[in-house]
Amino acid sequence: MNEQILQEITDFCRSRGLAESTFGRRAVNDGKLASRLRNGGRITTETLDRIRSFMAKSSGAAPAKRRILFDNAAPLPSAVAPMVPTQPLGTEDPQRNFRFFDNRQKYLLFVNTCSEKWEIANRVSLELDNIHPRPPAVRVFDAGVGDGTVLSRVLRSMHDKYPTMPFYVVGKEISLEDIRLTLQKLADRFVEHPSSVVVLTNLAYAEAPWLSVKSVSAGASLVWKELPLEGNTAHAFEQQITDLEPFLGENWKARVSPTSGNPAYERPVVLVLYRNDHRFLLDPIVPKPGGTVADYDLVIASQPYRARATVDFKAKRVLAPLAKSIGPGGRMIGIHSHGNDPGMEIIQKVWPDDNPFAHNRHDLLKAVKAELGQSGRELNFNAYSDQRSLFRYEMHTLPTEISSSIGTSTLLAAWNAAIYVGQVEDDRLADVNSDRRYIDATRDVLQKHGGLWFYDESFVISRRRD
Repeated sequence: MNEQILQEITDFCRSRGLAESTFGRRAVNDGKLASRLRNGGRITTETLDRIRSFMAKSSGAAPAKRRILFDNAAPLPSAVAPMVPTQPLGTEDPQRNFRFFDNRQKYLLFVNTCSEKWEIANRVSLELDNIHPRPPAVRVFDAGVGDGTVLSRVLRSMHDKYPTMPFYVVGKEISLEDIRLTLQKLADRFVEHPSSVVVLTNLAYAEAPWLSVKSVSAGASLVWKELPLEGNTAHAFEQQITDLEPFLGENWKARVSPTSGNPAYERPVVLVLYRNDHRFLLDPIVPKPGGTVADYDLVIASQPYRARATVDFKAKRVLAPLAKSIGPGGRMIGIHSHGNDPGMEIIQKVWPDDNPFAHNRHDLLKAVKAELGQSGRELNFNAYSDQRSLFRYEMHTLPTEISSSIGTSTLLAAWNAAIYVGQVEDDRLADVNSDRRYIDATRDVLQKHGGLWFYDESFVISRRRD
C-alpha cells in the first residue's frame, strides 16, 4: 500500500515541480510525510483522503513554473539552434537528490574530524582472534566500504595475523566517490600482502556476497571487469588503478529509487583486482562470472542502514542476507550508533523529543532471528554486555580549542558531527539554521563535557564450525 501511495506522490511532485516535503506540508501539514511512508510508517484513511483530495484539486491548475535565472537573455543568433533542456539521469525528485549529495558533504567532514573509522577498525580487528579460516583463503566481506578507511586498517591487521595466507576480500559500495577513495588506499595493500584478491561491487545486500544478480534483466547488463595488476611496486599499481577512472565514471552510476528514496545502481558492476605475478597461486580464489560461494570468515556490517529505518527493514533487507553469507566458524560483526552521548545531547537541546536510535542491538537480533527462521538454527546471536558491546569515539580537538571562546570552525564541525550521526533531515535543518540556537546548544555541550564524543554499539552473529 505504501509503495502505491509513494509512487503517486512521486509522480505528482515530478509533474508539478514540487519537493516531497513541500507536498507533505501543503497536503496534510506534514513535511516528513513521504519519508515516514518510505520508512514503513502508516497513515489513516482520513490522511489518505486528504492526500488524494489535494492531488485532485491541484490537477486542474497549471504546473508551477520554476524561476529562471536569466529570463531576459539576448536571443540566440539564427544560425545557432536553441538548446532543448533535458532531464538529467537520476533526478526523479530534486529534494531527495539534494539530500543525498548534501549528506555526502556532511559525511566527508564527519570522517575527517572524528575517530569513528579508527575505533570501528579496532573493534572489527578483535574478531580476527575468533574466526577459523579454511583453505584456500581468508574470506572477508565488507557490507559498506565507504571511503575505505575501515577496510584498509582491517587489512593491515589481517596481514599482521595471517602474513602468509591468501586473502579474498569483497567490498560493497554504491557511491562512485567512495569507490575512488577506497581504490586509492589499495596500492600499498597489494605490495605488503601480494596474495590478495580484492573485489568491489555496487550490488545490493542480497546479491553482493555471492556476486550474483537476482534480476534477469539486471543480470543481462552486468559489467564484470578483471584487472590483473602488472609490476611489483605501489607506484605501478596506483597508476593502473588510476587508469580505471574512465571505466568507473561510465559504469559506476547510481539513481534514486522512486520507492525507497535510497540510491540504487543503474548497472550492476563487479571489479576484480589481483597481482598478475601471483595469478597461479590465486587462480582458485579469483571469482568467475555466474556467482560464487560466499562462506565468509568475517562479515563487516558497519552502519549499513539508516538509524530511523524500521526494524523489519534492517533485519529483512540488510542483516538477514548478510547472516546467510557467513561460512562455518565465521562471524559477522554489526555496528551502529547507540546514542546517550554528548552528540545526542546537542540534538535534544534543539529538538527535545527527537530519538533517532529507537532500536538497539537486542531488538535487531530478535528480528533477524525471526526473519531467518529455520535457516538460522546454526547461528549464534551474541548481544553481549554493554561493557563489551559499546565503544566510544571522539571528535578531534586540541585542548586549547575547548575553552571559554570556542572557534567557529570547531563549533560547526561539532554541529555537523551531531546532525550526521543523528541523521537529521534537511527540512528540519532549514528551520534552525536561520538563528543561533544550534550554535549555542553546541557550545554549551562542548564546554560542559570538555569535548565531543559518541557511542556505537556492536553485536556478533556467528556460525557453528562443521
